[in-house]
Amino acid sequence: MGVRVAVTGIGMVTPLGTGVEEVWEALVRGTSGVHAITGFDASSYPTRIAGEISDFDPELYMDRKTARRAARYCQLGLAAARLAVEGSGLRPEDMDPDAVGVVVSSAAGGMEEIERGHAVLMERGVSRISPFMAPMMITDMAAGLIAIEMHAGGPNYAVVSACASGAHALADAAEVIRRGDAVAMIAGGAEAGITPLLMGAFCQMSALSRRNDEPERASRPFDTGRDGFVMSEGAVVMVLEEMEHATARGAVIWGELLGAGSSADMYHFTAPDPEGRGAARAMAAALRHAGLSPDAVDYINAHGTSTSLGDIAETTAIHQVMGEHAHRVAVSSTKSMTGHLLGAAGAMEAAVCLLAMRRSLIPPTINLEDQDPRCDLDYVPNVARRAEVRVALSNSFGFGGHNACLVLGRGDA
Repeated sequence: MGVRVAVTGIGMVTPLGTGVEEVWEALVRGTSGVHAITGFDASSYPTRIAGEISDFDPELYMDRKTARRAARYCQLGLAAARLAVEGSGLRPEDMDPDAVGVVVSSAAGGMEEIERGHAVLMERGVSRISPFMAPMMITDMAAGLIAIEMHAGGPNYAVVSACASGAHALADAAEVIRRGDAVAMIAGGAEAGITPLLMGAFCQMSALSRRNDEPERASRPFDTGRDGFVMSEGAVVMVLEEMEHATARGAVIWGELLGAGSSADMYHFTAPDPEGRGAARAMAAALRHAGLSPDAVDYINAHGTSTSLGDIAETTAIHQVMGEHAHRVAVSSTKSMTGHLLGAAGAMEAAVCLLAMRRSLIPPTINLEDQDPRCDLDYVPNVARRAEVRVALSNSFGFGGHNACLVLGRGDA
């Protein structure tokens, strides 16, 4: 057997709360983190709801100077990384600097900084632009800041593949460990895209739910009443570690990243291939790399964004890969509760898979009241379900036809 990759730490900063236990309790209760937008005046927008983090204090996780200079997505990413590293018991500062690397991704990066900087340029001129704007806005700065704060000098970068970014980050980080370029990696995704421009752009695409009067019911994957996804913000970061290193130091093993697959739809800027062919190829590749057959899968955390086309395409892809097992495997979309964390979604949902395995409990797809007959799988509607989960798949599909699938196991074999 080749090098095994364990997960030894999980940090979560989400619309459902901060920290593994708070987030997990909200998920199994079927709680929604979607509310009216408070970060800016959205009264003129067709969509006025999102999954905001309203109580985040960056100075709990970094000093005031760092917080002042860091974009919000970097603040969220660093907070999640600190929670993950502290929870893992890993001490990068006591290790060879090349032994620990960082791959933390984002789809949009520092959008808030871009919008603020452009307003300053238009209103006050070029000389008033902040000298920190460039480093604050770029998509790889969360990874850079985490490396500085965590003393992680190994491979360091961000993967940008829209809504698949967080999953691709975890997959890449695992490969860094497998090829021997690091003992441990801090990996995941961070996003803070609830901004006037980005919300407006997605509104103009008619991509977002307009269920403004009942925000908690707006994200409704696989339901006939779905009318678009719900934008959210947050960060989920994990510590991935070479299994022998983790067990030698007595680390708690949350689970194991068994394999990953990726593909391109080759179809459209934003719409998925209606036959789900690209998604199916990514899922099949992930299982192949994990050395598992489809009938080994107990649970799939679906991409499940609550869009008309996407939910059907993913269901079709699952049928293609799973065959007869498709009707036996449990599938749920936790985006029904969290909304869509964009570049952090893949990491968020991989963490859900690990927790489902450890707790023998599958979070539900809430708001599934009238299941679309074209979406004909077992989506664990509305109520969490007790189940033994040994192997789980996490699907992430992004604009541009970027597909990623992770296969996760319990790590106890």
